Amino acid sequence: MAEETSSDPFSTATSPSRGSRGRRSSRGDPLTSSPGRDLPPFEDESEMDAGVAEEEADGEELFGDNLEQDYRPIPALDVYDQEGLDEGDFSDLSESQRAAAEREIRQREKEEGVLYGRMRRGLMYEESDEEDDEAPRKRRRAERAAEGDVEEEEMIESIENLEDMKGHSVREWVSMLGPKTEIKNRFKNFLRTFVDQKGHNVYREKIRQMVEANKESLIVDYNMLASVEQVLAYFLPEAPAEMLTNFDEAGTEVVMSMYPNYDKIVKSIHVRIAELPLIEELRSLRQLHLNQLIRTSGVVTSSTGVMPQLNVIKYDCNKCNFLLGPFYQSQSQEIKPGSCPECQSTGPFEINMEQTLYKNYQRITIQESPGKVPAGRLPRSKDAILLDDLVDTCKPGDEIELTGIYHNNYDGSLNTQNGFPVFATVIQANFITKKDDKLAAANLTDEDIKAVVQLSKDERIGERIFASIAPSIYGHEEIKRAIALAVFGGEPKNPGGKHKVRGDVNILCCGDPGTAKSQFLKYVEKTCSRVVFTTGQGASAVGLTAYVQRNPVSREWTLEAGALVLADKGICLIDEFDKMNDADRTSIHEAMEQQSISISKAGIVTSLQARCCIIAAANPIGGRYDPSLTFAENVDLTEPILSRFDVLCVVRDTVDPIQDERLARFVTGSHIKHHPNATDAQADENLNLRPRVIELYKTLLYYGKEYPLGYDYFRERLKKAFLGNKDVTDPEKIEQLIARGEFVKKEIEALYMLRKYRTLKKRYYSDEKKN
Repeated sequence: MAEETSSDPFSTATSPSRGSRGRRSSRGDPLTSSPGRDLPPFEDESEMDAGVAEEEADGEELFGDNLEQDYRPIPALDVYDQEGLDEGDFSDLSESQRAAAEREIRQREKEEGVLYGRMRRGLMYEESDEEDDEAPRKRRRAERAAEGDVEEEEMIESIENLEDMKGHSVREWVSMLGPKTEIKNRFKNFLRTFVDQKGHNVYREKIRQMVEANKESLIVDYNMLASVEQVLAYFLPEAPAEMLTNFDEAGTEVVMSMYPNYDKIVKSIHVRIAELPLIEELRSLRQLHLNQLIRTSGVVTSSTGVMPQLNVIKYDCNKCNFLLGPFYQSQSQEIKPGSCPECQSTGPFEINMEQTLYKNYQRITIQESPGKVPAGRLPRSKDAILLDDLVDTCKPGDEIELTGIYHNNYDGSLNTQNGFPVFATVIQANFITKKDDKLAAANLTDEDIKAVVQLSKDERIGERIFASIAPSIYGHEEIKRAIALAVFGGEPKNPGGKHKVRGDVNILCCGDPGTAKSQFLKYVEKTCSRVVFTTGQGASAVGLTAYVQRNPVSREWTLEAGALVLADKGICLIDEFDKMNDADRTSIHEAMEQQSISISKAGIVTSLQARCCIIAAANPIGGRYDPSLTFAENVDLTEPILSRFDVLCVVRDTVDPIQDERLARFVTGSHIKHHPNATDAQADENLNLRPRVIELYKTLLYYGKEYPLGYDYFRERLKKAFLGNKDVTDPEKIEQLIARGEFVKKEIEALYMLRKYRTLKKRYYSDEKKN
């Protein structure tokens, strides 16, 4: 029985046909929702064919109704009313008239769409809606295509409401062809038409300067972009990779349209985003910052050499010599061909060196600035990738601000170490700027200027500055004066451009234990900016200067910056200076005098900047300072290292009942004033300078460097001081005396500028009152 069933193919048919449905409906069988479950099998194939023929015979007969008469000529219908025809000539429309007419047409079409209910497409969708909207789209595309100078991508209808992402994410939306074209058009319009308050075209001038310098980076201010194109400014931090790609393409089109032959110098333009409002610290970067555009700051600690990276790669098939590609490589993975489209083989493939394009690649490591590391915490560091013309824009020791994309990539070593999937993070740099301390004066607010002007009214401003250094330490006025000299610093000189003389003041404090030598160093560390603190026992020669090590990625030798390099344009504090080895102390001779560190190791020959002042503290031989011996005999330091210190301070713990009583009163009074339950009467007004005011005064001193007054006032005094000191045999003492006198000179310059500002301010207010 089973064999008979399997031999008849129609006996188990389950597919319904029109013939079967016709027979079943004639018998009144109900229709079932499960096709093939209750349908009877076909007994004869001829019955099915007869049913199909019967349905075809039920069609409408058209030729029997004199259909040919519809095509007979009727001359009366070809006559048109001559009054409705306008055969006059029309003049060409100007660009403004054409734009106005197109706006009117778009507004009319929009109103017609609302009238016919097209705006309710989300509620009632019909296929006819798309057909109705297709007509104006075709007309606009045809008009723009008829001009001949419109690219194919620009033939897409512009999106007026770019904010409406229609449920897509920002990254998906900006990658679609329509929004992508609109973004490029808006950015090109921004570059061509943005003007400042004076009416100058900002980016036309920037493009001209870029072309004159043969550069490929166009710097765009984020605040300017946000003031005109808020949508682009919103999309940029959320989808930076896609947006920057669109910006680069649009910027390249604008530059090449202005300078057609510039493509012979550079192939593409890179848009750099500057002045991103929010600055993130390195230790505050979290998961939510991944694939976002961030702005951070730090000190460059190491950098690799410049290496070529594959950008656009082409392969040769070894079997048929067919050229495959181009393949655009990404930062996360390497893209390779799977098979040859010519011979269908799976390889092997070789890189075509002639047609493959490369780009510059460099990897740097940035570390938190020394002044921003919380107490008791280790500084955080992060790797950054520099591409194209960003390579070699910074070196170890530079303090930079970095704007880039916070990426994650797979790291097998981290997975093996942690035992679960962990991704390493890296910043792909887009814009780098070096921090210059001289620009800090430009960031002064009106309140800061007011505080400094109020400070300048005191005639004893110099004494107040000396008293403000470590106010919690009693006495030691000479040490406080020396620290003030080092904090405010001198002015470097380069007479004739042949010999550079440092302007920073180096200080060495030596004395009895328990005399607050280390407290002075801690005060400078907490008060001043860009300070590196280290100890003699925990510091080595390479830790203070620089060292080389192998990069774990490229396996090449890289340069790592030490404490003196990290403190460039700052202060380096060394406690327990006498505990250092002689070999380690010898390594900082060059850094203390020439303020540079020369490296010649592992094939790396270079020189790093170490423009910092050194404040060191040491203990005398035997633990107590012997006044019957000279300073050199009291410390275990050589003469070359002592000659590089401009100020030598001796701290002695002498037995004096009167001074001890004053010290005890000062300590107890300080505790009473700073007690939480202290009243206003007990806490006297502190006339010393606050650390913030010290920073303001230090920042304002940069103005004095722009208006040097010369050394006429100090020339005779320096001459008498040098000739009167018979023990001076080192010519460097002249420069040390000049460095000491520079502080007084700069104080006079600052007072001059402050009093000038105060005079102009009074005149301005008096003129306002008169008017």
